[in-house]
Amino acid sequence: MANQEDITQSLARTPLYQTGVELKARFTSFGGWEMPVQYSGIIQEHQAVRNAAGMFDISHMGKFTLQGKNLISQLEKLVPSDLSRLQPGQAQYTVLLNSQAGIIDDIIIYYQGEDNTGIQKVVIIVNAATTDKDKAWLLKYLDLDAVQFQDLSRDKILIAVQGPKATSHLQSLVTANLTPITAFGHLETTIFGQPAFLARTGYTGEDGFEVMVDPEVGIKLWQHLYDAGVIPCGLGCRDTLRLEAAMALYGQDIDDNTTPLEAGLGWLVHLDTKGDFIGRSVLEQQKAEGVQRKLVGLQTQGRNIARHGYPVLSSGQVVGEVTSGTLSPTLGYPIALAYVPSQLAKVKQQLEVEIRGKAYPAVVVKRPFYRSKNRVSN
Repeated sequence: MANQEDITQSLARTPLYQTGVELKARFTSFGGWEMPVQYSGIIQEHQAVRNAAGMFDISHMGKFTLQGKNLISQLEKLVPSDLSRLQPGQAQYTVLLNSQAGIIDDIIIYYQGEDNTGIQKVVIIVNAATTDKDKAWLLKYLDLDAVQFQDLSRDKILIAVQGPKATSHLQSLVTANLTPITAFGHLETTIFGQPAFLARTGYTGEDGFEVMVDPEVGIKLWQHLYDAGVIPCGLGCRDTLRLEAAMALYGQDIDDNTTPLEAGLGWLVHLDTKGDFIGRSVLEQQKAEGVQRKLVGLQTQGRNIARHGYPVLSSGQVVGEVTSGTLSPTLGYPIALAYVPSQLAKVKQQLEVEIRGKAYPAVVVKRPFYRSKNRVSN
């Protein structure tokens, strides 16, 4: 049996790993990487993002650049979202689907525009654990004679700067005016005189930017932000923040066996405005007949936390399962996501969650659990 040291040595490390060691971060295994789970503490880091600014090393995520003629129309066949309406500098959160409309991964496609020769260019950011799977899927279905595909996953640092003060911290470092950038807007600029890709996206429910740069620039940026008082944050508070905002975690809330209509991602499915794509027929059928189960938000009473995998009950019978759960630092009570039969998915529906062998009351509530007043609009 492999010991812990062997396991740790087999994990990949981002270029910012050493900064985490120096800051005495606690590390964990995530998606094949050794990543900081917390620095100063999950609650403190969570509150920093909600009230000021926090920064995350998300360099473990997959980063692809694609360019070629008719690139958007090729990508259209792989996702349920209408990409044709994207303007340069806009992005679309969407999902790659298999033939059964199961979610291969949730991704963001950043459209950078088309040059005078008809070459279109995009950046695609994918989840760390699914990077290889996503890459293989894209390469399988794209016309590689017409598309240039570059995998920058190990070549770039990605830092998420999130919170109401995130933009002001970054503005002093770039010449471009960040204020007019809308949610999911993005641009190419420079930081410390070096090329940088900035996108007004994130996984916290707060305003902020994700910054992609070369490693030496990223290490310098991290130190600059740290010296300016931006709080380093780990995966622990990233999870509590995203859950308050009811953002899905791939591998828990969504996976190859869940469709976007079941997962409450129907707003990504544009059946009326686009042509054929992988999984379309299944989604058309689900749209016509309705889905058998839905992902819902749950609130449990007291301090009883419904964790991933816990059974959801109705009238004493198991009817579903919790996919994510935590004690919300912002709201002060336990929240969770769970799949339940569609007829039990209505807001205010009374259910129970089995926690350590005992059933506790839970109620279906609206999502997101928390909506920040600091978010900018699309």
